[in-house]
Amino acid sequence: MQIALKKVTYDDLEQIRQWRMLPEITKYMYTDPIITPEQQVKWYEKNKADPSVKYWIINVDSISIGLLCLTNIDYQNNHCSLGHYIADDRFKGKGLAKIIEVNVYEYVFYSLKMNKLWFEVLEFNSKAISLHQKFGSEVEGILREHIFKNGEYFDVIRMSITKRKWETIRNQFINTYPIIEIEDYV
Repeated sequence: MQIALKKVTYDDLEQIRQWRMLPEITKYMYTDPIITPEQQVKWYEKNKADPSVKYWIINVDSISIGLLCLTNIDYQNNHCSLGHYIADDRFKGKGLAKIIEVNVYEYVFYSLKMNKLWFEVLEFNSKAISLHQKFGSEVEGILREHIFKNGEYFDVIRMSITKRKWETIRNQFINTYPIIEIEDYV
């Protein structure tokens, strides 16, 4: 299985737009948007010019299956946030999220030279919380009733891992999971 993170291009926009409106994807996000093709192009142009974000298509054996992003990249304080989803049901439950998680930690800490990677997860997304905890992330706090969605308020779990913590545990994981290609931004 060949896994790669490919920079988002204009040709990916319609696929991303369709994924972003899927109920099984938006369930775990802050918003449930209806996105027009024009809005998607504006999103792409804005993010292409923004050095604090990086977006990749998750690609398995040349099939686009999901999206991964690093946002809030702060080069002064050396931290950023991670978000990702697998939209293609054929690839869920195959351990891809674990492979991606390890590789993104390596990329964030050693290529981007960040000191901290953080996540915000809706309280009911137990799979994401468990995934991050498996690889050393810890809960930093809870943002109480932070998101209003579908007529109710939800807590947001704030998690993170530092480079120092990753360096103490990375040998448990680094040889267990294959190295994937991450197309770099220049």
